[in-house]
Amino acid sequence: MAYKVLIPQDVAQPGKDFLNERGYEIKMGAGLTAEAIAADVVDCDAILARTAPFPAKVFEAGQKLKVISRHGVGYDNIDVAKATELGVWVTFAPESNANTVAEHAIGCIFALARNFIQLNRETRAGNWGIRDQLLGFDLAGKVLGIVGLGKIGRRVAQKASRGLDMKVVGYDPFLKPEQIAEFAAPAASMEDVFSTADFVSVHIPGGASTRGIVNQKLFALMKRTAFFINASRGDVVAEADLIEALRSGTIAGAAIDVFEKEPPAKDHPLMGMNNVLLTPHNASQTRECMIRMALHAAQGIDEVLSGKRPTWPVNDPAKRR
Repeated sequence: MAYKVLIPQDVAQPGKDFLNERGYEIKMGAGLTAEAIAADVVDCDAILARTAPFPAKVFEAGQKLKVISRHGVGYDNIDVAKATELGVWVTFAPESNANTVAEHAIGCIFALARNFIQLNRETRAGNWGIRDQLLGFDLAGKVLGIVGLGKIGRRVAQKASRGLDMKVVGYDPFLKPEQIAEFAAPAASMEDVFSTADFVSVHIPGGASTRGIVNQKLFALMKRTAFFINASRGDVVAEADLIEALRSGTIAGAAIDVFEKEPPAKDHPLMGMNNVLLTPHNASQTRECMIRMALHAAQGIDEVLSGKRPTWPVNDPAKRR
């Protein structure tokens, strides 16, 4: 009997083709709630997971479950502890989206520096005179501060310094200064990054250890002409503090791809702010990246179900199903 793979949220066809070609049976999910996924997983050996929640009840219901493979980098929507306890591998796709998200961050820097949001709106409204009233600024020589120099942050640093002639300072508590120096001038703390940069871009994982780590204290250190960019996880920012910093002019503007609650409400305060560029958590949503994420997630499933150690493990269960 073929192994069965649950896919609660659809993925790019090449990922499904990869599984089909290797003899796996694909089961498309009936819903995205934890309850629906728990009902769907009962007869499945694997889950190809995107952004839906995968709490303990999913792993308890999936008695045959051997692996859950995350389509992308973040896995804060998966109860890794419960999966590990029950002997279920958790894999992810850290090589799939780094360059794509880095390109998004660089695009945000351009948009903020050159006032694309406001100029587009005013031009459409017939205000040609805005060309002389609202001036942007060059990026060459400006300081980009990066918090988190993993795969994404490093690529942002490289593109900004080599391609845009920006000065880059970086902070990552998990790297030694000499390791950071390969990509950026090492900063001693997050405070140093926020106080010196013209743009701050965060590239850190979500979860309990980083929840609200970017807050009023850090925003207060920024230049009033500086911009904040977040394409990592919404919970790393104290959203109320960001809103106040934007309202009060503590910072000049922001580009936000992720939110504390997704999707945000239609009357969310950020929706009405003209100095904010908002995108719907789609920094990795390119055709090429969606294919890579689907393929790399499918690869993790195939490796586990074939008895191999996965290339990109999140955990390492002592007793495996």
